[in-house]
Amino acid sequence: MNARNCHDHAIARAALLIGCTALVLSLSGTGAQAQPRDIARQTLGTGDGWGSHGTGTTGGAKADAQHVYTVTTWEQFRAALKDGGTAPRIIKVKGVIDAVSQGCDAFAAEGYDFRKYLAAYDPAVWGHDKPVSGEQEDLRAASAAAQDKTIKATVPADTTIVGVGKGSGIRGGSLQIKGVDNVIVRNLAFEAPIDCFPQWDPTDDNKTGAWNSEYDGIVVYGSTHVWVDHNTLTDGRYPDSALPSYFGKTYQQHDGLLDVVRGSDHVTVSWNSFKDHDKTMLIGNSDSATADDTGKLKVTLHHNRFEGIVERAPRVRFGQVDSYNNHFVVTKGQKWGYVYGIGKESRLVAEHNAFTLAQGISPAKILKKWNEAPVTAASNIVNGKAVDLIAVHNAEIPGETLQSGAGWTPTLRADVDPAKAVPGIVDARAGAGRLC
Repeated sequence: MNARNCHDHAIARAALLIGCTALVLSLSGTGAQAQPRDIARQTLGTGDGWGSHGTGTTGGAKADAQHVYTVTTWEQFRAALKDGGTAPRIIKVKGVIDAVSQGCDAFAAEGYDFRKYLAAYDPAVWGHDKPVSGEQEDLRAASAAAQDKTIKATVPADTTIVGVGKGSGIRGGSLQIKGVDNVIVRNLAFEAPIDCFPQWDPTDDNKTGAWNSEYDGIVVYGSTHVWVDHNTLTDGRYPDSALPSYFGKTYQQHDGLLDVVRGSDHVTVSWNSFKDHDKTMLIGNSDSATADDTGKLKVTLHHNRFEGIVERAPRVRFGQVDSYNNHFVVTKGQKWGYVYGIGKESRLVAEHNAFTLAQGISPAKILKKWNEAPVTAASNIVNGKAVDLIAVHNAEIPGETLQSGAGWTPTLRADVDPAKAVPGIVDARAGAGRLC
């Protein structure tokens, strides 16, 4: 059975009258369809983005009672993912579960000392010509391996993971959706994992050095038919603004919030809130992944809210990406690079989106050219007014002239709202805790 969320306009009106009773009508596809009230049993609606292509995305909707789990700890969550073999499953996360409740020190290898690490690899001592090596780097790597083993959770095929109520989420964990088909993740507040043991690379950033970190909140790797819906993803208690600096560089402990990479295909990302993060979303993570990614990485992004994001919302390589009805907010004084990164062989369509930019911020930087690739950008508004994003970019940044026309027309779309209505609709309904 196919389903749409209570956020659909017709459904929302009906919900006001019937209070989200046992069945809600879906207006996706060719006609109205009944869907269950229990959001854990709902599936991606017909025609709702690339995730609905082919067999569609149903997650664990067919799970029997034996394979429905309610978890309140990270350990229970990981156990539920492993239990039950290949049977469809539903995992209900109740409350906030913490993957690093024991703290970073619990992962540290015996003998690892961050002060000794800094002393050993200080550029004044080590220089910038070679990668770090030696005892403290080996101990750092061992510590990182211990964290890696604990905070990653591998998600099997035919799985729905859903938050219970309005206050459920995951802190510090990394969902690994790798090499599987048919996964749904909904109604969860994610606090991005922090890397307890970033590596110093003295050769990075034109040999000025950089701290490099691991772990995304959600990784879709070599997987198909994935629906990520109504989640909130942020840095939470550990914003980049609070991170210290060493060797003149920010001690970066975050990677991405949501990455779709390595031949993944048919993904819909809808009604999420991405907030206060630097490198937010990659669709395709390497220019050299031609064999894996060509003809794949078809992703739809709609009705998401991005606020306080520095860059990559998303950065695209190879994929046919449809981004419509999203609201992007850039506030005064925040660090900001760009929204859409136009990468190798990408085919991005960005239409009917709304951008709210603080005074003095130019819309020319909404698009960023990384490689020669065509893009479609039409019917978008900036601060309530229609703006040709390609034209303003090319006029103000002539050294990075973009080609207009991605060469394809999206057909798998749910309700398309006028761009001027997007801020009100998305701000009221995107994120965790807003499903019936």
